Amino acid sequence: MRTLHALFLLPLLGGSIASHPVLNGPAMAYLGSQVVLRCSASDSSLPVTYELRKDGLLIDARAHLQEVQPASFSLKVTGRSGGLYHCETKTEGSVGISNSIRFNVVTPASNTRVISDPFPAVLYEGSRMVLRCDTAKGSHLSYSWFFNKKQVTSATSPRLHITGNQLVMERATPEHTGAYSCMAWSRVQDVQRFSSSSEVKVIVKVHLSKPEISLSIFKEGTGYRGNVTCWSSRGTVPANFSLLVDDKMMASVVASDSVSAWFSVAVVPGLDMGVARCWVKNEVQELMSEPLTLEVVPVGGDVNVEVQYVYRSDSTLAAALLTCHVSRGSFPFVSWLFNNATLPSETQMDFKGQQVRPQFALMDWGRTLVLAKLDSEDSGFYQCRARDRYDNSNPWLESGAVLIQIKDWMLDNRPQEAASPETAPMVTEIIAIIFCCFLLLTLAVSSYCVYRMIDNKKGLRSSTAPNATSDVLPLSIPIFHLEGKQADTCSTGCSINSQIVESPV
Repeated sequence: MRTLHALFLLPLLGGSIASHPVLNGPAMAYLGSQVVLRCSASDSSLPVTYELRKDGLLIDARAHLQEVQPASFSLKVTGRSGGLYHCETKTEGSVGISNSIRFNVVTPASNTRVISDPFPAVLYEGSRMVLRCDTAKGSHLSYSWFFNKKQVTSATSPRLHITGNQLVMERATPEHTGAYSCMAWSRVQDVQRFSSSSEVKVIVKVHLSKPEISLSIFKEGTGYRGNVTCWSSRGTVPANFSLLVDDKMMASVVASDSVSAWFSVAVVPGLDMGVARCWVKNEVQELMSEPLTLEVVPVGGDVNVEVQYVYRSDSTLAAALLTCHVSRGSFPFVSWLFNNATLPSETQMDFKGQQVRPQFALMDWGRTLVLAKLDSEDSGFYQCRARDRYDNSNPWLESGAVLIQIKDWMLDNRPQEAASPETAPMVTEIIAIIFCCFLLLTLAVSSYCVYRMIDNKKGLRSSTAPNATSDVLPLSIPIFHLEGKQADTCSTGCSINSQIVESPV
């Protein structure tokens, strides 16, 4: 930027003041380059002398005797060339003072490097990091930052902030892991010079999650061995895993490839071998898993099949889910039978749920069989069988056969009042129960009526049998107190005003 400064007016003795000369030239230049400053005063009288001054001190002078023309001053830019320049014109009896130019020496950047805080550039997620772009030399510099060879901008990296020569990560995330470099540069007119640093590798570590623990078992010779697996779903290696059984350290290993470790333990099926825990730690964390009882329960008890039907929004049958329930067993191996034939073949089974054939799929380690594409050919008897996964020589336990009937009307649109295959048996049972209850009620009412009829006939015979002279009446016949006198009998049509009294015993 060019700044004009009015320095001062020189008093003149016995003459007039000349018009102001004009000084032209660059405001900055690279160190070691050549610059030219021109001082012109078109209205000066001859002879005229041009003087170039820096910070008020004379550094060069030019004299023009024949004609008025600009004076050119060539300068070799050094480290001392920076300052405030102006020129003066001197004629007989007058002095002219030009505008001033603030001249700056621009030193190109060199030996650029990236310095990290903290150092080395390794930190955990959520921490703060500052990268600084330093140069051995340089002035009037601007800075550009690069992440994995792509320039960092507010649009591409909103979580990275550039302040002066610093790149700031307020809360580092794993996505900030990568190679960082910077470039220091300067520009003079159309000339740009720059110096780039080498790359610095930044590693943002992920905190370990709570470890998990699992047990698998395999046959080894005539005995069995257990494999305890410890793992964390997230975290940065290396991490130290340890296995504790009943709070005693059994083994320890440093995981460097993945956040997991395996430990071999002795196992006896049916015997409780203790309570195991996984312990994982790094330089900032120590975490413990939930307890796991080292007990392998052999497959046994009852095996049953549960059937569920899945319908679409238009009430058509979409699929059938058959679930095999085993009463006990830590590691059951489940196989399915269709009309006494293995379905699907065990060589096609994928216990993690991969579809083995277009119309069949297995889930939950084979415990659930999904009949995905149903037709009438899928009707038949289904059953499951189970045995210990770790020993193929153990016998199978089979469930009872379950009949699945798939008819065409189940797969097409049905009237709303039509019963589904699940609800039809239930409706039949409800109707049967209601009918039985009605029949029992009818029998009870009929029995009561017959009993009353027999009882009434006995009472009628007893009322006509007693002797007229007898003073004792049967207990079943009420004794009436007649108004006026006591009567032995009362014929039909008598007008009697009576009330019941207690009969003496």
